[in-house]
Amino acid sequence: MACPTHAPRRVVVLCFPGVQMLDVTGPSEVFSIAERIRRSSYALELVSSAGDDEVEASSGLRLLPDCTIKEAADGSIDTLVVAGGPGVEEALGDERLIGWVADAARRSRRVTSVCTGAFLLAEAGLLDGRRATTHWSACEALSSRYPKVSVEVDPIFVRDGAVCTSAGVSAGIDLALSLVEEDLGGRVASQVAKMLVLFVRRPGGQAQFSRALSGQRPDDESLRELQAWMVDHLDCDLSVTALSERIHMSPRHFARIFATQTGVTPGRYVESLRLERARVLLESTSQTIEDIADRCGFGTVETLRRSFARRLVVSPSDYRERFKEAARA
Repeated sequence: MACPTHAPRRVVVLCFPGVQMLDVTGPSEVFSIAERIRRSSYALELVSSAGDDEVEASSGLRLLPDCTIKEAADGSIDTLVVAGGPGVEEALGDERLIGWVADAARRSRRVTSVCTGAFLLAEAGLLDGRRATTHWSACEALSSRYPKVSVEVDPIFVRDGAVCTSAGVSAGIDLALSLVEEDLGGRVASQVAKMLVLFVRRPGGQAQFSRALSGQRPDDESLRELQAWMVDHLDCDLSVTALSERIHMSPRHFARIFATQTGVTPGRYVESLRLERARVLLESTSQTIEDIADRCGFGTVETLRRSFARRLVVSPSDYRERFKEAARA
């Protein structure tokens, strides 16, 4: 691909007191590395809502913005990135900040948010009637607070027209990589991912795996022991009936107490475990998809494919190929 002849794409990243540091630095590093690979591709600009020279992030580390929102009130923007973090709640009450977000969005080719930055986009009316996501722990609050927004819990990022929202923290890197791929092509995006030691670029529809598997730690010791056993026996019968028999409960009682104490149904939990194992095998072995389906307890390749399509929005073969592409870059 020939070097771009146009001016660098202006990427404006908004920060505020209490911002999550990685929400700012993650996407910024992606665009910065892409700029080093393909010169004159991006020009980064860190904009602060505060009038101070420094902005203290939630970690206590300090950022040095290029300018304030008052000073960044003019000019077209290619990509607006609105970060999130614990300081979002206070930022939502800053009418001047919300007004700037709305105005900057009108001047932007595309508007994005990282993690709970989606709340700032929603407060500015930019997500009304759109699909969006945020950190899994904040999805319910986003949906409740902004009922005009169609909140999707699972994806690591969602694109609806010119507006893109990403899930928690590191998902902002995945979103930024997808934007680089859109601008500069898959090879450059793969090179950036490799520089960041991200061995595979996750497609936006992929589920927030940590949400599905971490969940709540059961209070019941027998459930904790069962979870540990399940990890090593994915090719066994892990139906509700079989699992309930193993810990001497009725199926109905087991299903209810498992969901209550873990925040997820037994079936959903088992599927997540099997998907995680399948992902690892696709990434790290040359085993056939048939063998992987059997080893992970899916039974048939078709069941594995349906699970991948439903939860990851990608086929097992495409997932493996994407991983190989990143390794070759």
